[in-house]
Amino acid sequence: MNPTKKRKLGRTKVELTQFGYGAAPLGELFVRVSEEDSTATMQSLWKHGVRYFDTAPLYGFGLSEHRVGSFLFQKLPHEFVISTKVGRILRAPEDKANFKPPIFLGGLPFDHVFDYTYDGIMRSFEDSLQRLRLTSIDLLVIHDLELCHHGERLQLHLDQLSDSGWRALDNLRSTGNIRAIGSGINERGAIPRFLQRFDIEFFVLSWPYTLLYQDALEELMLCEERNVGVILATVFNSGILVTGPIKGAKYNYEDAPAKIVERVSRIERVCRSHNVSMAAAALQFPLAHPCVASVIPGALHPRQVEQNVGYFQEQIPSGLWADLKSEKLIQKDAPTP
Repeated sequence: MNPTKKRKLGRTKVELTQFGYGAAPLGELFVRVSEEDSTATMQSLWKHGVRYFDTAPLYGFGLSEHRVGSFLFQKLPHEFVISTKVGRILRAPEDKANFKPPIFLGGLPFDHVFDYTYDGIMRSFEDSLQRLRLTSIDLLVIHDLELCHHGERLQLHLDQLSDSGWRALDNLRSTGNIRAIGSGINERGAIPRFLQRFDIEFFVLSWPYTLLYQDALEELMLCEERNVGVILATVFNSGILVTGPIKGAKYNYEDAPAKIVERVSRIERVCRSHNVSMAAAALQFPLAHPCVASVIPGALHPRQVEQNVGYFQEQIPSGLWADLKSEKLIQKDAPTP
């Protein structure tokens, strides 16, 4: 597959390179990344024609946005597409001496608070503009407005978005400060909930639709019916679809449980029988769905960029997909390349 080929994102006017970049690793999720490696990674992506970059305030609590913005500041705005997210406001911690940022191994020493109100959305957007060194942002994504992140407070935050936050997003879109509004999705059931309440133009989808599981396939039918675009993040399920079922393999940001290790082992055996890298199958599989405009694997070193581009360009015989379906490792009705 050609990494530089562009696809239209749903009903928006935005076109994305079908191979993009998810910049969470530059926020030092699992591994610390030097400034030299960060710059070299962005340079390698650019050299290979990658022109879509996704980041968020959460990724390293501002660090990823700073690093992506520092590189793209040297380019012309029309040469790339960038997305970032709203829903969290970064702030200085109350106990600065003893504070350790949650989730990320490294990153900047900021705390955060969820805020989906009008003022919260605008504050998050304006803060991102400064970190990214931009005056507008192509794609703005509502971040982590799901049960897994909020529990019993989910309805409160949904109401915040309905009552005032959506007005901020709509104003930003109508004034040209952003080109499209999307939402990040990590769990089943969230896509219908958003489509029922909001004029969502695209989703950044993690976990529920990868080579490993296609739980969101039915919900993607709703996207297809409404011409809502999809961007596929975490196509490697946090790493295990690249590393294989090794000790310490990561699955959805945690150590992979035995059930996942066993399933990945089966997928890997089928891939090997066709002389195909499992990572290549993982990267190319989601793009067969008509809603999917781009896959955005992460990388924290130029070497990983080179590997991912190689996986993306690898030739895969149609027999691989047929065998994965016959082994019930991908759903029978899932589109395949």
